[in-house]
Amino acid sequence: MRILGIALALICTGLALAPGAAQAQATRTWVSGVGDDANPCSRTAPCRTFPGAIPKTAAGGEIDTLDPGSFSTVTITKAITIASEGSGEAGILAAGTNGVTVNCATDPNCTVILRGLEIDGGPTGSNSLAGVRFVAGKALIVQHCAIRNFTGGAPNGYGINFSPTGAGNLFVDDTTIVTNGQPGSTGGGIFIDPTGTPNVNVTIRNTQASNNNGFGIRVDTTGATGGIVGVSVSDSETSGNANAGIAAVSGLGGTAVVVNVDHSTITHNVVGINGTGATVTFRTGTSTIMNNATGVKQGTSSTMTSYGTNQISDNPIPGYTMPVVGPS
Repeated sequence: MRILGIALALICTGLALAPGAAQAQATRTWVSGVGDDANPCSRTAPCRTFPGAIPKTAAGGEIDTLDPGSFSTVTITKAITIASEGSGEAGILAAGTNGVTVNCATDPNCTVILRGLEIDGGPTGSNSLAGVRFVAGKALIVQHCAIRNFTGGAPNGYGINFSPTGAGNLFVDDTTIVTNGQPGSTGGGIFIDPTGTPNVNVTIRNTQASNNNGFGIRVDTTGATGGIVGVSVSDSETSGNANAGIAAVSGLGGTAVVVNVDHSTITHNVVGINGTGATVTFRTGTSTIMNNATGVKQGTSSTMTSYGTNQISDNPIPGYTMPVVGPS
């Protein structure tokens, strides 16, 4: 009986060590333009694509690029960082689909960081959906990225489509978002459209959302009920967009929308800033609103105020004159 027990123990040990047994996930993995997804994604044996590296990377871990390459579209369902730090262009070519989809449906504390990526929707006619689409999770952080050419028709065609159900946080820093949307469509640069009862905070800093076939930045809560969406735009530029540079729209659900614009440039858009809905509040300070077809547009019952430090001129239709308020 003792001999039989020893034999069984040896068999179990052999199975645990055999090829094909579950491998531990690494905290840091690597991809390369000449890698192979059959590799363990180590620095000396990198994977070829982001989807190949995801299952070999622990939650909360990081995927880094070793050299330039096109690393494929990816769906992310856990906390992770995907980063390119001076290793050449880390491309995602996403013709006909999303570049990155974040859907942490089973982890409400999931934070996803995208840094240093070039996300491209492909040539005209590719009808790509969104550069980055956020569905569920705690936070999306986009840093030092370029997102362009997502030209799918409505309801697609966005550089970033941030659409959580309920809570979510978006941070965009030092990022360029250009040439998204189809002419005449609702597409554009950054689209914030939560549903449910949102508790959403958005911070956009040092970012350019320009030359989009739609808006530069738009908040739309017509699909939400109650809650609050707070948006801060600073040190940024929205120019040459075929709709508003920055717009906010609320529906009948009572969701409060507060947009603060500071030290930003809003030029050469069809409308500079546009607020529509009784629960929309725009506050603008130390910003330039010039050379738009219409400078400031106040839609139904919105509140639009200035801190008196803006440069608003050379808009053929000046539009609404914002009352000046002091800092609170």
